[in-house]
Amino acid sequence: MTAMPDPQTLEFTPEVEAATAEIYERMRTVVPEAEWPFLAPYIARINALKKERNAVILAHNYMTPDIFHGIADVVGDSLQLAIEATKTDAQVIVQCGVHFMAETSKILNPDKTVLIPDMRAGCSLASSITGADVRLLRQKYPGVPVVTYVNTSAEVKAETDICCTSSNARDIVASLDSDTVIMIPDQYLAKNVARETGKRIITWAGSCEVHDRFSADEIREFRKHHPGVMVLAHPECPPEVVLEADFAGSTSGMINYVKDHRPAQVVMVTECSMGDNVAAELPGTEFMRPCNLCPHMKRITLPKVLEALEQMKEEVVVDPEIAERARGAVQRMIDFNKTH
Repeated sequence: MTAMPDPQTLEFTPEVEAATAEIYERMRTVVPEAEWPFLAPYIARINALKKERNAVILAHNYMTPDIFHGIADVVGDSLQLAIEATKTDAQVIVQCGVHFMAETSKILNPDKTVLIPDMRAGCSLASSITGADVRLLRQKYPGVPVVTYVNTSAEVKAETDICCTSSNARDIVASLDSDTVIMIPDQYLAKNVARETGKRIITWAGSCEVHDRFSADEIREFRKHHPGVMVLAHPECPPEVVLEADFAGSTSGMINYVKDHRPAQVVMVTECSMGDNVAAELPGTEFMRPCNLCPHMKRITLPKVLEALEQMKEEVVVDPEIAERARGAVQRMIDFNKTH
């Protein structure tokens, strides 16, 4: 059995170097060699400890490469992570993402322990709306179906008819037998879906602080200096940005687009670490900037993941009554995906 470092010292010993050599090869192109002696002891210790704890680590696409490629058992967007977690025999889920993702994992896995390495890892979009806000919308627009983005709290999901992701939002809205739909909380995703479906969509003034900062002028200026670059945008971007892109889609959709088309140069109009993680897998494609960092995602670090596993904290708990109602909205979305 490979010797592991003392968790208090976390030294970069020859044993640790050998144990993590293959892992480093996955991210060599995006993690400087000089940083590896600081990262490798944490990665070795976490990978050993998660086996002791019967834990699985879920990492969102926006996690840094050391987490995404170094310790994650499952990677993907928020819904992919929660669904995959239901398939594991592990009793402990460590959510490397933000709080609403950990809540969704708990909603779908009520009998498992869900930990988030930093309880402060929030989301500007999720915090823009409450369950009480949704109830007021229902009072104002009686009978109008409510479609809620998964990037929301459990209490908001509990007040909705069906959840959606950025990849299935258009199809879900189009499938509803109503010309008017309440779609919350991302105003830009709602406006982009309204343009694509032709339906009247009642929006909420929420947005993701990462995607809200992009502009169409920025994209046009970038194209001027880099002719031929492929531009991919997330539908949480403003509509004018999406219209400037060569392709618009969810995080998984953008990743698959690059893998399928292998452009020489690409810019992902989204969170920076996502580009880094895809670049590590596709060294033949040049990933260019601009991009924006999510300060909430970046609260999740290797030392905090290690601390979460060592001390079994911070545990995410959802009120059972809220969880049951929220689970219904999420499950309806999952069932929709299975039949479409």
